[in-house]
Amino acid sequence: MEAGEGVSGATPTEEMNGAGNLMDFLDEPFPDVSTYEDFHTIDWLREKSRDTDRHRKITSKSRESFWELVKSLLDAWSGWVVMLLIGLLSGTLAGVIDLAVDWMTDLKEGVCLSAFWYSHEQCCWTSNETTFDDRDKCPQWQKWAELMTGHSEGAGPYVLNYFLYVLWALLFSFLAVSLVRVFAPYACGSGIPEIKTILSGFIIRGYLGKWTLLIKTVTLVLAVSSGLSLGKEGPLVHVACCCGNLFCSLFSKYSKNEGKRREVLSAAAAAGVSVAFGAPIGGVLFSLEEVSYYFPLKTLWRSFFAALVAAFTLRSINPFGNSRLVLFYVEYHTPWYMAELVPFILLGVFGGLWGTLFIRANIAWCRRRKTTQLGKYPVLEVIAVTGITAVLAFPNPYTRRSTSELISELFNDCGALESSQLCDYVNNPNMSRPVDDIPDRPAGPGVYNALWQLALALIFKIVITIFTFGMKIPSGLFIPSMAVGAIAGRIVGIAVEQMAYHHHDWIIFKNWCRPGADCVTPGLYAMVGAAACLGGVTRMTVSLVVIMFELTGGLEYIVPLMAAAVTSKWVADAFGKEGIYESHIQLNGYPYLDVRDEFTHRTLATDVMRPRRNDPPLSVLTQDSTTVEDVETLIKDTDYNGFPVVVSTESERLIGFVQRRDLTLAIKNARQKQDGVVSSSVVYFTEDVPQLPATNPQPLKLRRILNLSPFTVTDHTPMETVVDIFRKLGLRQCLVTRSGRLLGIITKKDVLRHMAQMMNQDPESIMFN
Repeated sequence: MEAGEGVSGATPTEEMNGAGNLMDFLDEPFPDVSTYEDFHTIDWLREKSRDTDRHRKITSKSRESFWELVKSLLDAWSGWVVMLLIGLLSGTLAGVIDLAVDWMTDLKEGVCLSAFWYSHEQCCWTSNETTFDDRDKCPQWQKWAELMTGHSEGAGPYVLNYFLYVLWALLFSFLAVSLVRVFAPYACGSGIPEIKTILSGFIIRGYLGKWTLLIKTVTLVLAVSSGLSLGKEGPLVHVACCCGNLFCSLFSKYSKNEGKRREVLSAAAAAGVSVAFGAPIGGVLFSLEEVSYYFPLKTLWRSFFAALVAAFTLRSINPFGNSRLVLFYVEYHTPWYMAELVPFILLGVFGGLWGTLFIRANIAWCRRRKTTQLGKYPVLEVIAVTGITAVLAFPNPYTRRSTSELISELFNDCGALESSQLCDYVNNPNMSRPVDDIPDRPAGPGVYNALWQLALALIFKIVITIFTFGMKIPSGLFIPSMAVGAIAGRIVGIAVEQMAYHHHDWIIFKNWCRPGADCVTPGLYAMVGAAACLGGVTRMTVSLVVIMFELTGGLEYIVPLMAAAVTSKWVADAFGKEGIYESHIQLNGYPYLDVRDEFTHRTLATDVMRPRRNDPPLSVLTQDSTTVEDVETLIKDTDYNGFPVVVSTESERLIGFVQRRDLTLAIKNARQKQDGVVSSSVVYFTEDVPQLPATNPQPLKLRRILNLSPFTVTDHTPMETVVDIFRKLGLRQCLVTRSGRLLGIITKKDVLRHMAQMMNQDPESIMFN
């Protein structure tokens, strides 16, 4: 089917006079009826056809006058302007969120006396009395107990600090869940499953609205600051898409065409990841690999531009204060060796297993939340989880701090100036070497102590994240997954390092690890572990590796990262193909046809089409014998998106397809503007209306809203082909014929239900059209 002759449905000559005005005739009088209903799928072919018509009109007009030429140039540039605006706004919001999260996370522990709006780090930067060894202690920063009682050591102040930490956490999470419940119910969760569904052509009104944007931004800061095991990265994609939707409404090219709007949203998703991680190229690849359904080359360039502007804006704000975009900048001084691929691949296996465990447990818990009383008390659930998290997190220094800080410390290499417990090695007194290249040393008591605390932190993070993701607050999954992997990786890294130190004569270490050399970098293992766990949960591969090396600046460690990412995907795929986002899409029953799914069953279109054997016959309109009253009754009694038009009910020869919305609008319009149209008027879908006696009521000619080239397949078309057609052309429905006779109809919902049935899942779980 030609895109131009598309679904507005007429021959090219009519297109110029009739169907060209069709949209004006339909759009103007009734702004209250939107093009698609809420929770319905868009018709990609129709949208593409409408855009082609619009473009053709603008091009032909641009030759008429200079002003029209300027308008056509502005229209061509509007896409880049939208990208610029999205980049600027999402970069600014991300910078503000980062600064606010830093300050509010530190507020749980204490306050800066010289300026209360400073975070702990900023407070001690400005102080003149900070020493290098105690860089996080300065007189201007006081913990709450010290401020209230004047004492900083002992059991009393510890209990008071503990109590206040839990209290602040509860306050933040209560505020977050209350704001979401009252003002924007769509602001909860990560947002990526819904964005994927919207980009595949589904309408969820209000999901990308102004209120959602405002509330999501505010509650994201509160949720992350409360210390819950969640990240801000996924929700930032939702925030960026809200910005994209906001700017689409400024240009009719995007606001009136759902297909074009989705191109903008794909690019906005790239900008979201770009500011979440400071990874512009990773953002573009993430949008391409993970989120987008339809991603033409033009969108690739625009995504690249939006991600660039967003990253530049964030860099100008400089929220991390290190003049870098990078969240976890690392500098390792030693290369990696071939023998180390074994532990890297083992970390990949761990990542795949953790991904599988997490997805199954989290989906089971979310399903329980949906089907039991638990779902009725979202505020109570958030308060309970926050309380448990805060009470268990405070005693362990690795869980008390924000997850981003924890990952940053785990990624770090131990230099001579590190004061962390993880760097408490026994130093050789005779060592006189350059500071950078410190040889492997035996672990001191601090390291063993840190290992215990990290092992406890690992168990805590694994369990608590399962219950946290999916609550009614904004919650991302990237950072918690990376934390699990980074902890496991650091533990493995220290173990390998100590083995290499104590057993350097073993055959595996002999070739590359001489005594007194710096062979093993535990921080690198943490980085590889983080990539493996994130890959296991989301099933990303290419974009994941790019995001990881942009995130850390560790360009020469691409091979270990690739090995871990691929292994984790293979292991996780062995237990089930769906990543966490696809699983949540299935759980919510959204109509999402995944491009990556393969349909291998040998069924035919006739097995899936409706009506089935015992169903009532298909609702159709005839081309010249249906009255206005019949049409109105049909619209009132059914909820179908459109109706096939046939020559007569006896012959059932198919002529075309008419959309429900177009019918409703045309009849409403005709009754208001055309004299003599009454309930008994006959509706004609033919080229010419026959001469009628003067006594007959005025006929209603609706030829121009008829789509004369609806998509049809025969009853013997294999379902494999039908599924492919639905996927690649983004159809809403497809008619089934035999020798030109109409037999039935297949909708996207029928296809999804059939696929669910073939996989022994519940077909009724697909809830929407």
